[in-house]
Amino acid sequence: MAKLGDLASLIRSKNAGPFVLTFDIMFDEPEVYRRVKRSGALGAEVVAGLYDVPAEDVRFFFCDNALAIKASIPRPVIQGDLGDADGHGGQQFAPLIDIEIE
Repeated sequence: MAKLGDLASLIRSKNAGPFVLTFDIMFDEPEVYRRVKRSGALGAEVVAGLYDVPAEDVRFFFCDNALAIKASIPRPVIQGDLGDADGHGGQQFAPLIDIEIE
């Protein structure tokens, strides 16, 4: 077992407009990317659980040609709203780091 944060070369989050957060998980090695993809440990349902959103609101993609995984969710608070503690969405990736991969 390994943590996703140890396998990926980059895990990041950012705004995709004021209403959506997007997550990018990128890999340097094709075999590592395939391992994560085959594991089944990462998908729309997992992202939904980590970020407390309905699974049907998660847009989730495996981008084989880029060795990347992408997910987007509605922002819990609209960017710039009074309760927004992360205006750029750059700190939201942290829960992904500890996902266990076989």
